[in-house]
Amino acid sequence: MVGIILASHGHFAEGIKESAQMIFGEQENFESAILLPSMGPDDLKKELEACINKMDTDQILFLVDLWGGTPFNQTSNLLEGHEDKWAIVAGMNLPMVIEALSERFSNESSHEIAKAIIGSAKEGIKIKPEDLNPKEDEKISNNEISTSPQAVGAIPEGTVIGNGKIDIVLARVDTRLLHGQVATTWTKTTKPDRIIVVSDAVSKDELRKSMVMEAEPPGVKAHVVPVWKMKEILEDPRFGNTRAMLLFEKPQDVLQLLDLGGQLEKVNIGSMAYSEGKVNLTSAVSANEDDVKTLEELISRGIKFDVRKVPSDKSENIDNMLSKAKTQLKMN
Repeated sequence: MVGIILASHGHFAEGIKESAQMIFGEQENFESAILLPSMGPDDLKKELEACINKMDTDQILFLVDLWGGTPFNQTSNLLEGHEDKWAIVAGMNLPMVIEALSERFSNESSHEIAKAIIGSAKEGIKIKPEDLNPKEDEKISNNEISTSPQAVGAIPEGTVIGNGKIDIVLARVDTRLLHGQVATTWTKTTKPDRIIVVSDAVSKDELRKSMVMEAEPPGVKAHVVPVWKMKEILEDPRFGNTRAMLLFEKPQDVLQLLDLGGQLEKVNIGSMAYSEGKVNLTSAVSANEDDVKTLEELISRGIKFDVRKVPSDKSENIDNMLSKAKTQLKMN
């Protein structure tokens, strides 16, 4: 695995490292070095050397804040003699760091990762109000599920695209729906071309629908559909060759989809928020009696559960969680 070292003026590198791990989970071969006002260039060099010594790989990528600044200059000095296996990218931002962490799962070259992360660094820069952004092609409406290059509505019914089956790369229960951990870590690891929020409640809420659209990651279209519509999409052969991530706000929506005849094999539980009447099962998952009943029903129908916030987490045992929930709910 390629080692990544962040370097900056002030505590910026430490902060962005912490932010990245909040989204991506704890990481190995991931260090930071900072230059404080009381430090000189040689002091920073020693910090960088200490970070290098912690690496158990000879492939290292340095991400620094400013081209030509002291962190850049010191990493450049250390780069001499290692140009074949080390690389430096300046202009560090959080999308760049997250992309680098993602890329190293499938890429063993610091040079290739350096080339791959520039796009994400640029795409992560946006302005709100939106009309201040440079003009781009208008996004497809979140009410219009389409298949590139033509809208599905323009393709005759019964047309079979690819193998005629939508590929569900991830089905996830997450109270927060489309947020940082989903838009970055899960999107990078599962590589969908569409993220579909499946919820009757959200599909009727224009504000929440617009928030989903605004959160869509670069290169991935986000949509919101009611549960009945998702069942139709699963059966529509025009969605063949589509890689979709499904996001459910609660497990009851998953059960509703199955009751309508939709089929899923595995569901990831990322978060189920605490509210009155629920008990905490993990730091991210809470449940009440109806949640427990619903999850048990899903298990009885053959659904496999993967309980973890981010891909790097270890999956929790769903049976142990349900037993814990029953015990705590009886005590309450």
